[in-house]
Amino acid sequence: MIALGAAAAANAAIVRWDANLVIPSNFDGLYINIATQSTATSSTAIGGWDINPYGAGTLNFFASSTAPNPATTYVRTQATGGPSSLAGGTVISGASLFANSTATVMSATGVGSNGWVANAINYFGFRFYNETTSAVNYGYGAMQIGANGGIRTLLFVEYGNAGESVTVVPAPGAIALLGLAGFAGRRRR
Repeated sequence: MIALGAAAAANAAIVRWDANLVIPSNFDGLYINIATQSTATSSTAIGGWDINPYGAGTLNFFASSTAPNPATTYVRTQATGGPSSLAGGTVISGASLFANSTATVMSATGVGSNGWVANAINYFGFRFYNETTSAVNYGYGAMQIGANGGIRTLLFVEYGNAGESVTVVPAPGAIALLGLAGFAGRRRR
């Protein structure tokens, strides 16, 4: 029995994609398939897309809710609005509050909502149907925001490939900025 438990645990892994994708400041933005690490500028040009940061001058999020995708995608800690900017240490799992919203999280003048701030790295959580594992996986991404919502780069995404929960861990160098000494010893897989 112990060997079986160890073998099952070995199959689970945190997958990291250092995307460094500049999100176009237009109505379509970028359609992203997380598992295949592919992108397109229209929903019809990419199969199985999961998340869609977009907006002409603003930052909004859209998600595919076409089956087998979950009906709701983004983690929200507030009662309304779009995805929340998450603090380090936030756990993303089936117990998280998920929503789909096209509400603006960063305006063209640099005013954020649901915790999003300009001139900073903001973390957002999600769940998606992973076509390579045929299961719902949980993850988070790091979005660098400039002076306003039209200036944004998706730095990376991380997700658990076996349906396990994941914890938001700030990007290297962000630990000191956020004062999260407890994350200093965590190693990336």
